[in-house]
Amino acid sequence: MKEMTKQNSIRKRSGLSDAGFTLLEIMIVMAIMGILITIAQPNLKQAVVRAKEAVLREDLFQIRDALDQYYADNAKYPGQLTDLVNQSEKSKSYLRGIPKDPFTGAADWITIALESEEGGVFDVHSASPLVASDGTAYNTW
Repeated sequence: MKEMTKQNSIRKRSGLSDAGFTLLEIMIVMAIMGILITIAQPNLKQAVVRAKEAVLREDLFQIRDALDQYYADNAKYPGQLTDLVNQSEKSKSYLRGIPKDPFTGAADWITIALESEEGGVFDVHSASPLVASDGTAYNTW
C-alpha cells in the first residue's frame, strides 16, 4: 500500500496521468492531417488524368500498329476496326479486342477512312471532346 501511494505521488508531481490524449492534442493532429490531405488531393487528381492519357496514347499506338500490319498483310486497310479482331479461324488476329477509350469508357473511336475507291480505316482518334493537360484536344491525337 505504501508503495502504491508513493507511485501515485510521483505521477502527480511529474505531470503524468492515465487520462490519455487531451482534446487539444487531438485537434492539432486533425488539423495537420487536414492540411496534408488538402495538399495531396490535387496531385492525386492530376496523377489519374496523366495515367489515362498514357493509356490513351498506348491504345492509339497499338490500334495504328495493327492497322499497318493489316495493310502489310492484305494490301488494303480494314473496312472497320472489328476486322482487326480474329472472328473466325481463317482470318488472322491483329488485336485481342478493340480497347476502350479511357476517357469515354467505350470503344467508340473516331475512324478516318481513305477517300479512294478502296476505302478502309487507316487512322483512329479518341471520341472524347475533352482537352489534354498539354492543351490539345484528345480527339486530335
